[in-house]
This record gives sequence, structure tokens and C-alpha cells, in this order.
Amino acid sequence: MTKGEFLNRLRESLENGLDSRTVQENMNYYRAYIEEEIENGQDEEEVIEELGDPWVIAQSVISMEESRTVSEGPYGSDGTFGGNNDSGNFDGQRRPNMWVYTHGVSGWRLLLFVLGIIGIFLIVFAVIGGLISLVMPMILPVLVIILLVRLIKRMR
Repeated sequence: MTKGEFLNRLRESLENGLDSRTVQENMNYYRAYIEEEIENGQDEEEVIEELGDPWVIAQSVISMEESRTVSEGPYGSDGTFGGNNDSGNFDGQRRPNMWVYTHGVSGWRLLLFVLGIIGIFLIVFAVIGGLISLVMPMILPVLVIILLVRLIKRMR
């Protein structure tokens, strides 16, 4: 995949969940990142491959923006209405203050919650099963004796 194809796919994916300003900030960031890595001697295809799937990156950025918006409310981390995401300064150029993510966090939280619930059920079943296995050797002979006594009473 070329840089142009990567950026086009990223833009299309970002436009599904973000406002145009945030889309443009991310596009500028990834364009500059790719160009910088190429200037540092990496092959364009290698840089694109290291970044991964543009759709996955877009979903990560969208979920990060949603969680940032929810936690900050209408005021950004700098106290201004709507926030200011252009605080990062890198090589004299204004760029968004972001990291390159390839996996969303909110999905992991849900997965951990579900696994925790399943773990609790497994522990409960293991405890109940353990108790049954401890009590059964004592209860089983008593049940057999009771059945034999009833059978003998019926025969008389």
C-alpha cells in the first residue's frame, strides 16, 4: 500500500466518526509521521506496514476521542470551551498531541469485564462441585441404607 492509499483509507475511516477538524489534525499527524520516517531512511512500504490497518487506527482514534470528550465534557484539558488539541510542538511544526495507537481500549475493558464475570461463575461452580464431591461419599451410603430399609419394609 502506498502513502496516498493509506491516507485515503484513513481519511474515509476517520470521517465516519469524527468532525472535520479532528480528521484533518489526524491526517496531518500521520502524513508528517510517514514523511519523517521516510526521511530517516525507512522505505515507504515499511512505514505503512508498521502502522498497520488504517481502519484499525481510525477506530482507535475515534474511541480515544470519544473517551476524551466524555471525560473532559465541553471543556478541554486546557480549560477552553471545545478544548485545544494543537498543543504538541514537534520539529517546529504544530501537530496534534497524540500517540500512534493500533488497538482501542474500550473493547478491552468490556472483554475484561466479561472474563471477570465468567471467572466468578467458574469459581462458584468449582466451590459447589468441591463441596458435593466432599459430601457425596458420606451421603451416598446413607441414601443406600435408607433405600434398603424402605425396600425391606415393603416386602413385609
